[in-house]
Amino acid sequence: MAAKKVGTLIKEARTNADLTQEQLARKIAGLSAEDISLAERGKKNLTQDQLKQIAKITGVTQASLLNAAKGTSSSAKKPSSSASGTSSKTSYMVTAEEKKLIQLYRKADSETKKSVLNLLNVKANATEMILETLLGNVQNIFGGK
Repeated sequence: MAAKKVGTLIKEARTNADLTQEQLARKIAGLSAEDISLAERGKKNLTQDQLKQIAKITGVTQASLLNAAKGTSSSAKKPSSSASGTSSKTSYMVTAEEKKLIQLYRKADSETKKSVLNLLNVKANATEMILETLLGNVQNIFGGK
């Protein structure tokens, strides 16, 4: 059961990192794409070192994979940090594209960060207003149902 859970987490982490089995295997000495496939299907147990490498490559916490291997965890989590750089209790899975955006945002100067946040807030507010208007129109068309 633990192997199946670990396999599911490996596949989730790999796909969220936009990696194929072959791409992931090439980054880990001694593993082939077939080994990754077997592990994802719960038919092969990987070593702790291999799980740590997968976690590092895919950006999930090592504990999520190692605990799943021991049967004590249920999901792969991205490591998270607060503004002060200390760990927080909330973890999120992010796509490779989101990860790139986060990295770019962290490198930006304070004025660029402010501009980005303003742009996102304006877009979010505009989207919310459009959706509310559409919902109101749909309700009017269908008699408020």
